[in-house]
Amino acid sequence: MRRLFTAIAFGLTLALALPAHAQDQATLVSDSLEITGDSRLIADGNVEILFNGRRLRAERIVYDQTADRLEIVGPIVLTDASGDTVILASAADLSADLTEGILTSARLVLNRQVQMAANRMLRVAGRYTALDSAVASSCKVCAGSSTPLWEIRAKRVVHDEVERQIYFDHAQIRVGGVPVFYIPRLRMPDPTLNRTSGFLKPSLRTTSDLGSGLKFPYFITLGRSADLTLTPFVSTKGAKALDLRYRQAFATGSLELNGGIARDSIQPGKTRGYLFATGAFTLPANFLLTLKGQTVTDPAYLLDYGILNADRLDSRIEARRTRRNEHISARIISFQTLRDDEDNTTLPSVVADLTFHRRFSLGPLGGEGGLRLQTHNHLRTSISPFDGPDSDAIPDGRDVGRVSVRVDWRRSLLLPMGVEATVLGDLTADAYTIGQDAVYAGQTTRTHGNVGVELRWPWMKSGKAGASQVVEPVLQVIWASSDAETLPNEDSALVEFDEGNLFALNRFPGSDAVERGPRANLGISWARHDPAGWSMGATLGRVFRGSDLGQFSAGSGLDGSRSDWLAAVNFEMTSGFAMTGRLILDDDLDLTKGEARLSLTRPKTSLASSMVWAVADPLENRPDPTEEFTFYARQNLTPNWTAKLSGRYDFVADRGTVAGMGLEFLNECVRLDVSLSRRFTSSTSVTPTTSFDLAVDLVGFGGGAKAGPARTCRR
Repeated sequence: MRRLFTAIAFGLTLALALPAHAQDQATLVSDSLEITGDSRLIADGNVEILFNGRRLRAERIVYDQTADRLEIVGPIVLTDASGDTVILASAADLSADLTEGILTSARLVLNRQVQMAANRMLRVAGRYTALDSAVASSCKVCAGSSTPLWEIRAKRVVHDEVERQIYFDHAQIRVGGVPVFYIPRLRMPDPTLNRTSGFLKPSLRTTSDLGSGLKFPYFITLGRSADLTLTPFVSTKGAKALDLRYRQAFATGSLELNGGIARDSIQPGKTRGYLFATGAFTLPANFLLTLKGQTVTDPAYLLDYGILNADRLDSRIEARRTRRNEHISARIISFQTLRDDEDNTTLPSVVADLTFHRRFSLGPLGGEGGLRLQTHNHLRTSISPFDGPDSDAIPDGRDVGRVSVRVDWRRSLLLPMGVEATVLGDLTADAYTIGQDAVYAGQTTRTHGNVGVELRWPWMKSGKAGASQVVEPVLQVIWASSDAETLPNEDSALVEFDEGNLFALNRFPGSDAVERGPRANLGISWARHDPAGWSMGATLGRVFRGSDLGQFSAGSGLDGSRSDWLAAVNFEMTSGFAMTGRLILDDDLDLTKGEARLSLTRPKTSLASSMVWAVADPLENRPDPTEEFTFYARQNLTPNWTAKLSGRYDFVADRGTVAGMGLEFLNECVRLDVSLSRRFTSSTSVTPTTSFDLAVDLVGFGGGAKAGPARTCRR
């Protein structure tokens, strides 16, 4: 009741003192209230004022109506309307509307991150907060040590609440109390501002080819929906580079351009560079338009400057729409090779595809059907109808156009004893136009069909503890024509044999080749699901053919009248551990292909590794065997320190391919990222290179890294 009476009394008094537009916005609560004379109010004990969204708490407030001033005794806590700005002080002399005045022994806290302290603070026009001889930091300071990890000391600091900027005069950056940089004028965004023009965090990059250099990105806002980032780089070995990134958002999508230009000692006298573009836009009728453009002046540029590790670039524009039973896609693609043994004139320079795919039910006939219409065209800039020096068995100038129609149908029936029987089939018709090919030039048509029966007999068992197991043997018998093909094969040279296509009607990934001849696909799978959350599965299968038509290479595991054995296993636990493995073995149990993948995902640990084996197969563009091991590991050493390790090892060459390690530190006020990498491979365009990168980010200012766990103070 006492506080209520005090609030009413002071509210009536403020109604006489404050401007008319703010009369209904002033509220005061305190333990006691004294009115002296005609114009002086004294509020004592747990005083709190709410005015125009601001909140002021203090131990004692004296209001002088004549001077329209507030004399305040602290501790003082002044919070703005948004709650993002808090001022702490021991005493203050402020205007009645809390917008102007002087505070002593004051501290300014922005978004609970950046703190600025000074003996004297000025509030000006309700917009600016000025601090003389100030110290700014977002680091936690423990009682035993008054020195933060980093701090900015300045002769004067001004915070603009409207522009949300912080201005430093004669700024000195200190690390552990030691001065390291002096900047006469410094502007930084406050923590509540996500986007403004200015410098971003610098980084140090050192490579054996380019030397050491600093990157200083500068961010430029171009209105509310566009921005530009310029990053100059100058190294000790004479490299001069400028990277750019342009982004723009539209009402229906977005566009981003990334590029760079450089001159260096790696290729003296030449101007090098690259340009990437990506975009996505929504179109009428729920279509999506995606854009992707990639080009580079020379094959080594992207690796030399640590931009991208790729051996081919592709640019494309695509419009597509996917619905429950329908997919429509139209695209144009262009390729640029970065491989030493390939020539851009003999690669398809322009590829155009149009696809319409529809699934539907067949009514009285039963089952489910599908229709796919597709056109494909690719052109090469070379005009030679013969295979050139690359000896890839493809004429250097061969151009191909194709129109394909495919229909398929399948219907399942349930037989006695739980056997599921499925009748299935498909029919494909293709029309080809081939130019600049000494062997296949002209127009060619092809029709091909498959008819088959599939039997599945699932067996299920539930254990006493709730675990369930399913064993399912599958037999699939397919009849197809054995007629030899008279078409070149460009999109189906690489064939994978796995549990995903063990029972497929056609195991070729593209349209140039179709699987021919009668065959039987036989397999069995087992799966176990435990109520504790872990699961395990295995698959074993093989393909039997009426005769060997020579349509598959030895490295695919599908050649001969009997394919190699396919064995696959997978295992997954709730602890985050997962494993998958796949082996292709011949009758002597010799390995044709194989891969194994292990992963562990825990709150503090992340691990991923893989092993790949494959025999040599010139038809799959693999003249030498492949035996590689790759791994990636990430471990949180402490709440603030994280270590990273990655690498790839080639067992055939008996050497590492790439290796990298990194260390990251993140707390409430700083992010430090250090990485070291080595590329061991070499070619005519690139040499083995060692790279070192260092980046430091002061956490707390706008646009910076998110704060990490705060340091723990020792008692």
